[in-house]
Amino acid sequence: MIQDIIRKTRTVRKFQGEIKISQEILLDLVDLARLGGSARNRQPLCYMLITASEQCEEIFPLLGWAGYLSDWPGPEAGERPVAYILCLLDTKRCEEPENEVYIDLGIASQNILLGAAERGIFGCRIGAFSKDAIGRSLDLENRYKPLLVLALGYPAEEVVLEEMEHDGDIRYWRDGDGVHHVPKRRLSEIVLVPGS
Repeated sequence: MIQDIIRKTRTVRKFQGEIKISQEILLDLVDLARLGGSARNRQPLCYMLITASEQCEEIFPLLGWAGYLSDWPGPEAGERPVAYILCLLDTKRCEEPENEVYIDLGIASQNILLGAAERGIFGCRIGAFSKDAIGRSLDLENRYKPLLVLALGYPAEEVVLEEMEHDGDIRYWRDGDGVHHVPKRRLSEIVLVPGS
């Protein structure tokens, strides 16, 4: 059921670094992004698959990890992503990112992560990264603008959802056992009734 896979699809930041993801699986995941909706059917996004260990190591320090966990610099060696999907804007299809591009990016990245979770692979959407440095590192043509990095791997941490108290703290946190807790607003707080 779709609800089960959505509940299962959680952001993971620690991975089993010894288990690789095949190029075939990554292509299947990008195909799920390709098949998703696109505003005005412009399809302005492109994707770069990064699986080579040396490229993964080069990209890792350019990424920001877990803003709410200020005392955590990111996954240690052996817990780092084994693959990245770099989501790019092709400026020949759309010159500058517009609201519609970010809507497409949300649809595409969610399709990828849902498809990944179905295969036992999890990821982290990373928007905090040095776009110029990543572009230089990967020798990107100027026509491609990096928008989002999807860090992928098989999970090495447990993530649990928790119902949040009314107007409670939205910040995720880790307990003493390393379990990652993610507060979610209650359904009754996000559904509005007309005229109320």
